[in-house]
Amino acid sequence: MIRFDTDDIAPQDRFDHWREVRGRSLFGVTIELPSERRPAFSGFFRAHAVGSAIASEMRASAYHVSRTEADIGRIAGDSLCIALQVKGGGLLRSGRDHTDIVREGDLVVTHSDLPHQGLPGSHESFHCLMLKIPLDDRLTLGQPAHDLFATRYLERPVFARPFRALFNALVADGSKLADPAGEVSGLARLALAARGRLSVALPEVRAALRAGLRYAALEILQRDRRRWEVTPAAVAAELGISLRQLHLVFEGAEQTFARTLAGLRLEDARALLLQDPALPVTEVAYACGFESLATFYRLFGAQFGLAPGELREQASLH
Repeated sequence: MIRFDTDDIAPQDRFDHWREVRGRSLFGVTIELPSERRPAFSGFFRAHAVGSAIASEMRASAYHVSRTEADIGRIAGDSLCIALQVKGGGLLRSGRDHTDIVREGDLVVTHSDLPHQGLPGSHESFHCLMLKIPLDDRLTLGQPAHDLFATRYLERPVFARPFRALFNALVADGSKLADPAGEVSGLARLALAARGRLSVALPEVRAALRAGLRYAALEILQRDRRRWEVTPAAVAAELGISLRQLHLVFEGAEQTFARTLAGLRLEDARALLLQDPALPVTEVAYACGFESLATFYRLFGAQFGLAPGELREQASLH
């Protein structure tokens, strides 16, 4: 894990430090900011490894950024970069007479070693998440990727939800991933398929879509886990797939839909039991989405090896 911010640097030195030590030497970019705005500059950055990739998060005052030929010559990467503009936005110029307007929520895909410029749309701070994936012929299935110039990700219906869900899972710090290396490869292949380099019919791309759909389903379950009416049919309908496809997505991960949903609810119930010892177990079970108290006790015991009351007793002894 790499983590740093500008809080411990004198205000008059913050931008120069960020530009030279971080921008030039670590990020491999050239950044500029008008002198009158530099004393108010602040920045935060963190990064961690996930599979073969590096996931990073950046929050900073808005500035002009470019990846020049000199920057590339100094720090080359031969990587696929996928970034999400969480906050802020502006113009993205690829250097090929192509300009995109990037808004909050947009994704951008580019090869790391191609020039581009980013111009902020306002003086407000920005927030972005990025995944940098080293490339090789195995990952790209032999297709070229070095000429993928920076552009906003065009969300074709077949890719949109699984691509975002897989990206979200990979960049989240502490996310529980089934297969980090495989899912990094899957995201890269979905990006290549969306840019027309790989066919959706390829087994590797189809596997990546299934992985993305599973994480998309997990996002729905996380959101709706306490609602009694959440069903496989409702989740499949939201994802635009058949009920059979949904069950195949979970079977491929060796965890059924029902067990996945029950596991999320049980974790909620465990936390609530400990958080509020006076709350009756019945209310805990119903609040967490269980319609049957007998089913709750049975699943709770199988998951944690003791009854809800015993969990509270053990906690009270510490």
